[in-house]
Amino acid sequence: MNDVTAPGRSDLKQKGVTIFTLFTTTGTLVCCALPIILVTLGLGATVVAMTSAFPFLITLTQHKIWIFAFSGLMLVISGWFMFRPGRACPADETLGRACSTTHKWNRRIYWSSVVIWGIGFTAAYLLLPIRIWLDI
Repeated sequence: MNDVTAPGRSDLKQKGVTIFTLFTTTGTLVCCALPIILVTLGLGATVVAMTSAFPFLITLTQHKIWIFAFSGLMLVISGWFMFRPGRACPADETLGRACSTTHKWNRRIYWSSVVIWGIGFTAAYLLLPIRIWLDI
């Protein structure tokens, strides 16, 4: 009986970490990437309106190094939970199907988080140096 319940708890913990990772990586877009992209597109007034309506965005932007470091660490932990060796679904057909579906959604959420983090990192740290390097 323990062999059947242990994967369920592990899957629940993995799903929780994966969803928390999606939340933290989405924070990188809100704090750092979105304002930079809006200003680049000439929508600076929109950024002013956003920071007036949501003043916590200024605080988040001031601590973007910690936000990116924490969300990157969460991506590493989530990836370790998902891709570590020895992961197997239960032999029971119903539990196995549920486990397989959970793993499929966890991978989708994980790779979505990686893409979001990459977009945020590129916008926050790479776009300006590339623009200066290209002299645009």
